[in-house]
Amino acid sequence: MNVNFQNLNDGDNLNKDDFYVKFKERLDDVTSFPADYTFKFIYPTSEETMNAIKGIFVKANPKYDYKASKNRKYTSISVQIYALDSDQVIKFYNEVSKINGVIML
Repeated sequence: MNVNFQNLNDGDNLNKDDFYVKFKERLDDVTSFPADYTFKFIYPTSEETMNAIKGIFVKANPKYDYKASKNRKYTSISVQIYALDSDQVIKFYNEVSKINGVIML
């Protein structure tokens, strides 16, 4: 899959690998790991999708927070973990990116 990511600060279109390289640099600049880290995702409401997301984080002792949209068509999920380093954060984003229909915030 060839995905383009928009770098919000300078407008460059980046491929997925380049995006994660820059993202890792920014994470390391702004976060002192180990630290609490919160992931936020939006997905079309589906128990299957929710379970797929939760399955990725199961070994990380996560805390979840959910919120359904007004018409319940979409659900947002926040997943908080104690992340050891930026590589772990990126690994989780990579795994979630494989789930169809999930928007990563």
